[in-house]
Amino acid sequence: MWNKRRDEEPPKPISQGIVPSPAPPAPNPVEVKKEATPMSSTPVRTFEPESRGGAATIGKSVKVVGQIFSKEDLYVDGTVEGTVEALEHKLTIGPHGTVQAAIKAREVLALGTIQGNVEATERIEIRKDAKLMGDIRTARIIIEDGAYFKGSIDIIRPEPAKVVPKPAAIAPAPSAAVPMAAAAPEIKR
Repeated sequence: MWNKRRDEEPPKPISQGIVPSPAPPAPNPVEVKKEATPMSSTPVRTFEPESRGGAATIGKSVKVVGQIFSKEDLYVDGTVEGTVEALEHKLTIGPHGTVQAAIKAREVLALGTIQGNVEATERIEIRKDAKLMGDIRTARIIIEDGAYFKGSIDIIRPEPAKVVPKPAAIAPAPSAAVPMAAAAPEIKR
């Protein structure tokens, strides 16, 4: 009686203008079944395109025949035949991408199919569902288990940055000699 909650009170008669609220449905207990699923010991890496705010994209339904020179990161998910150069940038061949070209880039990430020679100054990464048929020249290479590669690999050492020696600072010509006594006043205690 003292600790009665509102929802436990009987509804007021309709004659007072208040419609009784229906009782909330009882929750049905849900039985959760856990099944053992086989798992691979290799980590699953799915490709999620990075936010390509300034990157150029060649979509799935686009076919380019000729030369591509890119001054920004390039994502190819369509078909390219010819040459692709992104010398200071990253080139990503998407999972639907097919490239039959000579490639030169700073970094190459292959998720689709590449047929042609590839030169990357920093690194090449060939993911598990990718196919690369051609010769590779790079400083570093990653080939995931399951990827298809046919060709040769030439590991190049990156050239160390040449340090240009600075010319020795020219000392200013000595001005009139100032006697030591005049330069520092003597302090008496």
